[in-house]
Amino acid sequence: MRKLVFDIETRNDWREMSVNDPSKLDLSLIGVYDYESDSYSSYLQEELPKLWPLLERSDMLIGFNSDHFDIPVLSKYYPGNIRSIKSLDIMKEVRTSIGRRVSLDQIAEGTLSAKKSGSGLQAVEWWKKGDIENLRKYCLQDVKITKEIYDYALKHSHLKFREGGKDNLIPLQTSKWEEKSPETASRTFSLPF
Repeated sequence: MRKLVFDIETRNDWREMSVNDPSKLDLSLIGVYDYESDSYSSYLQEELPKLWPLLERSDMLIGFNSDHFDIPVLSKYYPGNIRSIKSLDIMKEVRTSIGRRVSLDQIAEGTLSAKKSGSGLQAVEWWKKGDIENLRKYCLQDVKITKEIYDYALKHSHLKFREGGKDNLIPLQTSKWEEKSPETASRTFSLPF
């Protein structure tokens, strides 16, 4: 199974929007980790055509809040149906387990003893200032944290989150996470190979 971990940063943010619709935001950068090649890469909006072949060869997309945020944003640009690729949204799995949302930073701190290096709003500011280097570093660090959280969950069937100075357990049902979906096997591609 070819898995990609991904995270998207945008050129604008919710404060500039009249509706809470991620598909109205504009992508600045996407960061990706490819399990098959064990490599990280990133693509500015203008470089997205280089990402499509990698995306179309994948069996599963892994993200954090990706079903609600990243996939709707990316769908604006992808010439095919991105929803035909199996998606695992770790935030959705956490919410299913404990009944509420928990931030990536809280999970990184509780599970990995790590902290994020910034925020999505700060990433928008880096974009506006033309600071692509810091934008890229931040996005790829989020991808790395998401990958490590995913790997930890697969191995231990739980995650932890820190809240009020205390670590809390998030039990997870991970046994079917890596099963291929029938939709992925039968999808048609937008690009010729």
